[in-house]
Amino acid sequence: MERENSTVVTEFILLGLTQSRHAQLLVFVLVLVFYLIILPGNFLIILTIRSDPGLTAPLYFFLGNLAFLDASYSFIVAPRMLADFLSEKKIISYGGCITQLFFLHFLGAGEMFLLVVMAFDRYIAICHPLHYSTVMNPRVCYALLLALWLGGFTHSIVQAALILRLPFCGPNQLDNFFCDVPQVIKLACTDTFVVELLMVSNSGLLTLLCFLGLLASYAVILCHVKGHSSEGKNKALSTCTTHIIIVFLMFGPAIFIYTRPFRAFPADKVVSLFHTVIFPLMNPVIYTLRNQEVKASMKKLLSRRTVC
Repeated sequence: MERENSTVVTEFILLGLTQSRHAQLLVFVLVLVFYLIILPGNFLIILTIRSDPGLTAPLYFFLGNLAFLDASYSFIVAPRMLADFLSEKKIISYGGCITQLFFLHFLGAGEMFLLVVMAFDRYIAICHPLHYSTVMNPRVCYALLLALWLGGFTHSIVQAALILRLPFCGPNQLDNFFCDVPQVIKLACTDTFVVELLMVSNSGLLTLLCFLGLLASYAVILCHVKGHSSEGKNKALSTCTTHIIIVFLMFGPAIFIYTRPFRAFPADKVVSLFHTVIFPLMNPVIYTLRNQEVKASMKKLLSRRTVC
């Protein structure tokens, strides 16, 4: 098909999360309340870590970046989804769709690589504590941060490039509340089998390998702490348990969505809602609630602001 046909479709119609007005209203209220409560909490975590000189360890450096990534990630889908709940026709331009898709995978892959970096940080801290300050020095931390941003960009630019090469000349209804690869690729008016394989390899296989690698690394850490003292063991177990919870929240939905052929399942939209809106906002909060140092610092910060 000629390349000019790919510009025939200039906009996509989003069918949304559900067609029921009552269900839309319920989800709108729940997501809005959740968004207004949890999102400021993420910014509070960032402010706390930046303002407390006692929270300079790499763990807190990466936690602050996780809060920033998750807050940014939630801005990609949630605000537009809330606005679309109030409108009859949900339209997104072709360029807007590609942009949303790009940043969704850019920040999503960045967070995935950040969780890998945080697992590496915990492995060095628990299994090789004498070398921790040498290995995880500020220069290495910034290099790892740069690497995960570059990794996320590379992953996302490949996704966007494969989509941009597809011709869209017919149907333009996306059966979702945001633009993502599985839904967009179905609308291409050409055979997409090869592209689907590339997409599954780029997203699904990468996600699955990172997930299995993270589980293996935490298994090694948990085996290592068996011989530690009770206090050290409890602290390590608490930290690793928190990390494992986040790993399952982050990778579970991603594996469900991206590691299979692009066929629609009834649970797809619900899983996508949790993957793009709910879980990203919860991740830093879960870390913070299980971290005594951050909670203590946050209380001090809030008490100072209240006094002022």
